[in-house]
Amino acid sequence: MPKKKGTQEEAPLKLFYIFYSRERMENWIRTLQELSFAVDPSSEEPPEGLLALSRFAEDITIEVLKILRLFQNHRFTKEEALQRMREVEAIVMCEVRDGEIGEVLESLQLSLLVLFASCRKVIDGKQGGDVKALVKRARALPEGDMEGALEIAGEIGAAVLAGSPCCEKYMADDPGKSSLLDDWLVEIETMKEAVKSLKDFDESTGEED
Repeated sequence: MPKKKGTQEEAPLKLFYIFYSRERMENWIRTLQELSFAVDPSSEEPPEGLLALSRFAEDITIEVLKILRLFQNHRFTKEEALQRMREVEAIVMCEVRDGEIGEVLESLQLSLLVLFASCRKVIDGKQGGDVKALVKRARALPEGDMEGALEIAGEIGAAVLAGSPCCEKYMADDPGKSSLLDDWLVEIETMKEAVKSLKDFDESTGEED
Protein backbone atom coordinates (compact mmCIF):
# COMPACT_ATOMS: atom_id res chain seq x y z
CA MET A 1 0.00 0.00 0.00
CA PRO A 2 1.52 3.37 -0.98
CA LYS A 3 2.51 5.74 1.78
CA LYS A 4 0.41 8.81 2.30
CA LYS A 5 1.87 12.12 1.29
CA GLY A 6 3.73 13.80 4.14
CA THR A 7 3.85 10.78 6.45
CA GLN A 8 6.60 10.39 9.06
CA GLU A 9 8.31 7.82 6.82
CA GLU A 10 8.75 10.49 4.16
CA ALA A 11 10.34 13.03 6.50
CA PRO A 12 13.49 14.35 4.82
CA LEU A 13 16.75 12.91 6.06
CA LYS A 14 18.02 16.40 6.83
CA LEU A 15 15.85 16.45 9.93
CA PHE A 16 17.88 13.54 11.32
CA TYR A 17 21.19 14.94 10.16
CA ILE A 18 24.02 14.99 12.71
CA PHE A 19 25.25 18.55 12.37
CA TYR A 20 28.46 17.95 14.29
CA SER A 21 30.10 15.12 16.19
CA ARG A 22 32.95 14.72 18.64
CA GLU A 23 34.70 12.47 16.14
CA ARG A 24 34.61 15.21 13.51
CA MET A 25 35.96 17.68 16.05
CA GLU A 26 38.78 15.31 17.07
CA ASN A 27 39.75 14.75 13.45
CA TRP A 28 40.24 18.48 13.00
CA ILE A 29 42.23 18.73 16.23
CA ARG A 30 44.54 15.91 15.16
CA THR A 31 45.10 17.67 11.85
CA LEU A 32 45.95 20.92 13.61
CA GLN A 33 48.38 19.17 15.94
CA GLU A 34 50.40 18.01 12.95
CA LEU A 35 50.73 21.49 11.42
CA SER A 36 52.94 24.45 12.21
CA PHE A 37 51.59 27.82 13.32
CA ALA A 38 55.00 29.50 13.14
CA VAL A 39 55.26 32.41 10.71
CA ASP A 40 57.93 32.01 8.03
CA PRO A 41 59.55 35.45 7.50
CA SER A 42 60.65 34.42 4.01
CA SER A 43 57.11 33.59 2.86
CA GLU A 44 54.08 35.76 2.27
CA GLU A 45 51.78 32.77 2.86
CA PRO A 46 50.17 32.25 6.28
CA PRO A 47 51.31 29.19 8.26
CA GLU A 48 49.64 25.90 7.36
CA GLY A 49 48.16 25.73 10.84
CA LEU A 50 46.36 29.06 10.49
CA LEU A 51 44.98 28.10 7.08
CA ALA A 52 43.64 24.83 8.51
CA LEU A 53 42.21 26.68 11.52
CA SER A 54 40.32 28.98 9.17
CA ARG A 55 38.87 25.96 7.35
CA PHE A 56 37.97 24.43 10.71
CA ALA A 57 36.04 27.56 11.71
CA GLU A 58 34.29 27.59 8.33
CA ASP A 59 33.33 23.92 8.73
CA ILE A 60 31.64 24.60 12.07
CA THR A 61 30.04 27.81 10.83
CA ILE A 62 28.42 26.10 7.86
CA GLU A 63 26.92 23.34 9.99
CA VAL A 64 25.45 25.77 12.51
CA LEU A 65 23.99 27.90 9.73
CA LYS A 66 22.34 24.78 8.31
CA ILE A 67 20.37 24.56 11.54
CA LEU A 68 19.36 28.19 11.14
CA ARG A 69 18.33 27.64 7.54
CA LEU A 70 16.15 24.67 8.49
CA PHE A 71 14.50 26.82 11.15
CA GLN A 72 13.91 29.62 8.64
CA ASN A 73 12.38 27.08 6.25
CA HIS A 74 9.99 25.96 9.03
CA ARG A 75 11.56 22.53 9.24
CA PHE A 76 12.62 23.05 12.86
CA THR A 77 10.60 24.72 15.55
CA LYS A 78 12.33 27.37 17.63
CA GLU A 79 12.89 24.86 20.43
CA GLU A 80 14.25 22.20 18.05
CA ALA A 81 16.65 24.65 16.41
CA LEU A 82 17.94 25.90 19.76
CA GLN A 83 18.40 22.33 20.99
CA ARG A 84 20.37 21.33 17.87
CA MET A 85 22.50 24.43 18.29
CA ARG A 86 23.18 23.63 21.95
CA GLU A 87 24.31 20.14 20.93
CA VAL A 88 26.86 21.54 18.46
CA GLU A 89 27.97 24.21 20.93
CA ALA A 90 28.61 21.59 23.62
CA ILE A 91 30.96 19.77 21.25
CA VAL A 92 32.73 22.86 19.97
CA MET A 93 33.15 24.44 23.41
CA CYS A 94 34.82 21.34 24.85
CA GLU A 95 37.45 21.54 27.55
CA VAL A 96 40.59 23.49 26.67
CA ARG A 97 43.71 21.34 26.33
CA ASP A 98 47.26 21.96 27.47
CA GLY A 99 50.02 23.28 25.25
CA GLU A 100 49.91 25.13 21.94
CA ILE A 101 46.87 23.25 20.64
CA GLY A 102 44.97 24.35 23.74
CA GLU A 103 45.72 27.99 22.98
CA VAL A 104 44.68 27.48 19.37
CA LEU A 105 41.37 25.88 20.37
CA GLU A 106 40.68 28.56 22.94
CA SER A 107 41.10 31.28 20.31
CA LEU A 108 38.74 29.37 18.01
CA GLN A 109 36.15 28.97 20.76
CA LEU A 110 36.26 32.66 21.57
CA SER A 111 35.75 33.65 17.95
CA LEU A 112 32.83 31.22 17.54
CA LEU A 113 30.92 32.71 20.46
CA VAL A 114 29.52 35.29 18.05
CA LEU A 115 28.27 32.58 15.69
CA PHE A 116 26.01 31.07 18.32
CA ALA A 117 25.01 34.49 19.71
CA SER A 118 24.04 35.76 16.25
CA CYS A 119 22.02 32.67 15.32
CA ARG A 120 20.12 32.77 18.61
CA LYS A 121 19.16 36.36 17.96
CA VAL A 122 17.85 35.47 14.50
CA ILE A 123 15.87 32.56 15.93
CA ASP A 124 14.43 34.95 18.53
CA GLY A 125 13.26 37.19 15.70
CA LYS A 126 15.89 39.90 16.10
CA GLN A 127 17.39 41.29 12.92
CA GLY A 128 20.17 43.39 14.41
CA GLY A 129 20.51 47.03 13.35
CA ASP A 130 22.81 49.45 11.58
CA VAL A 131 26.21 47.72 11.47
CA LYS A 132 28.26 50.91 11.49
CA ALA A 133 26.45 52.23 14.56
CA LEU A 134 26.73 48.87 16.32
CA VAL A 135 30.48 48.65 15.71
CA LYS A 136 30.87 52.19 17.06
CA ARG A 137 28.92 51.23 20.19
CA ALA A 138 31.02 48.11 20.69
CA ARG A 139 34.30 49.99 20.37
CA ALA A 140 33.09 52.57 22.90
CA LEU A 141 32.58 49.93 25.59
CA PRO A 142 35.00 49.83 28.54
CA GLU A 143 37.96 47.54 27.96
CA GLY A 144 37.23 44.09 29.33
CA ASP A 145 33.44 44.27 28.91
CA MET A 146 33.34 40.99 27.02
CA GLU A 147 29.67 40.34 27.78
CA GLY A 148 28.60 43.73 26.44
CA ALA A 149 30.81 43.40 23.37
CA LEU A 150 29.43 39.94 22.59
CA GLU A 151 25.87 41.19 22.93
CA ILE A 152 26.51 43.90 20.35
CA ALA A 153 28.58 41.59 18.13
CA GLY A 154 25.64 39.19 18.13
CA GLU A 155 23.43 42.02 16.88
CA ILE A 156 25.96 42.74 14.13
CA GLY A 157 25.96 39.07 13.16
CA ALA A 158 22.16 38.96 13.11
CA ALA A 159 22.10 42.05 10.89
CA VAL A 160 24.58 40.46 8.48
CA LEU A 161 22.60 37.21 8.40
CA ALA A 162 19.58 39.36 7.51
CA GLY A 163 21.49 40.83 4.56
CA SER A 164 23.46 43.81 5.89
CA PRO A 165 27.01 44.26 4.51
CA CYS A 166 30.02 43.64 6.71
CA CYS A 167 32.74 43.58 7.93
CA GLU A 168 36.24 44.22 6.56
CA LYS A 169 36.01 48.01 6.55
CA TYR A 170 35.17 48.01 10.26
CA MET A 171 38.18 45.95 11.32
CA ALA A 172 41.30 47.42 12.92
CA ASP A 173 43.82 48.61 10.32
CA ASP A 174 46.77 47.52 12.43
CA PRO A 175 46.71 43.77 13.23
CA GLY A 176 48.71 44.56 16.34
CA LYS A 177 45.81 46.63 17.65
CA SER A 178 43.07 44.12 16.85
CA SER A 179 40.71 43.14 19.62
CA LEU A 180 38.27 40.35 20.36
CA LEU A 181 35.66 42.41 18.53
CA ASP A 182 37.84 42.25 15.42
CA ASP A 183 38.04 38.46 15.79
CA TRP A 184 34.25 38.39 15.95
CA LEU A 185 33.99 40.57 12.86
CA VAL A 186 36.22 38.07 11.04
CA GLU A 187 33.87 35.26 12.07
CA ILE A 188 30.84 37.31 10.97
CA GLU A 189 32.50 37.72 7.58
CA THR A 190 32.90 33.92 7.49
CA MET A 191 29.20 33.63 8.32
CA LYS A 192 28.32 35.94 5.43
CA GLU A 193 30.32 33.82 2.98
CA ALA A 194 28.90 30.59 4.42
CA VAL A 195 25.36 31.83 3.85
CA LYS A 196 26.20 32.22 0.16
CA SER A 197 27.44 28.62 0.03
CA LEU A 198 24.12 27.45 1.51
CA LYS A 199 22.04 29.24 -1.11
CA ASP A 200 20.56 25.99 -2.43
CA PHE A 201 20.52 24.12 0.87
CA ASP A 202 17.10 22.71 1.76
CA GLU A 203 15.22 24.52 -0.98
CA SER A 204 12.40 21.98 -0.90
CA THR A 205 10.45 20.41 1.93
CA GLY A 206 10.87 16.91 0.56
CA GLU A 207 7.24 16.70 -0.51
CA GLU A 208 5.97 16.92 -4.05
CA ASP A 209 3.43 19.59 -4.91
